[in-house]
Amino acid sequence: MNSTYSRIVGTGSYLPKKVLTNRDLELAVDTTDEWIYTRTGIRQRHIAADGEKTSDLALEASRSALRAAGIAAGDLDLIVMATTTPDMVFPSTACLLQAKLGVRNCPAFDVQAVCSGFVYGLSTADSFMRTGQYRNALVVGAETYSRILDWSDRSTCVLFGDGAGAVVLRRDSTPGILSSHLHADGSYANLLTVPGTVAGGKVSGRPLLQMDGGGVFKFAVKAMDDLVEEALAANGMQKSDIDWLVPHQANIRIIQASAKKLGLSMEKVVVTVDRHANTSAASIPLALDEAVRDGRIRTGQHVLLEAVGGGFTWGAALVKW
Repeated sequence: MNSTYSRIVGTGSYLPKKVLTNRDLELAVDTTDEWIYTRTGIRQRHIAADGEKTSDLALEASRSALRAAGIAAGDLDLIVMATTTPDMVFPSTACLLQAKLGVRNCPAFDVQAVCSGFVYGLSTADSFMRTGQYRNALVVGAETYSRILDWSDRSTCVLFGDGAGAVVLRRDSTPGILSSHLHADGSYANLLTVPGTVAGGKVSGRPLLQMDGGGVFKFAVKAMDDLVEEALAANGMQKSDIDWLVPHQANIRIIQASAKKLGLSMEKVVVTVDRHANTSAASIPLALDEAVRDGRIRTGQHVLLEAVGGGFTWGAALVKW
């Protein structure tokens, strides 16, 4: 069937076993559970085990998504991996994942758009699928942010966690992904960055996350607002047509502001930031998988995915389930 659209037919996720609570962090840095929770909505986060790589997290999430879609890894025609924390400089984490899945020959590559990575990856895979050349695609967001945090910096180490989420796209005659909208502005690079580089076998710069929290917050709220308007206008839809908002899970205040813009009650917003913290490219597929598996997201509903990340990058995808 020479179709020109793609639909999400399976979701999956994986969280490392180790849980680090705000109470645990109280013992390590000068902070409190109340301070973290009231400002971010975060209670805990998952931390990858020693030796547990980004590709390992991605593998578990991918297997889960493939089972949900009812297809074998060998049926995949395309693998797109969104990550900011690759296993190594190269090969790509997508290729490492491909080998672990036992898949050969299909294209596999990484997308680097930080917290917007999954939306970028989904849009990229959807564009490939619309050519009619591909039947089944795997899009993964996976991160091990615990490896790039300064655990003595109380302003940043409390915000992030590790995890992976994945979706399987299948070619279809009717659209599942209705539209996607991607943006970037590199002039904001210094507000959220890991400015380390490798040269001559040595690391130069500071290979740990640093952030201007206020600047990021201000930009994110406006960008999310603009994304809502853009996605609705592109599809001739009203705010009331959106059944679920699945936003990037960075801060509950940003999420609440976005829901308000849509006129959605928080009961129609998928929130995992309290348990997962900010898992960057993994946050949307993690939240999406949870809401699909617990029955909140159902066939026929409209789901809006949106994210803002370092770069700055920002993007949204409107999906018909």
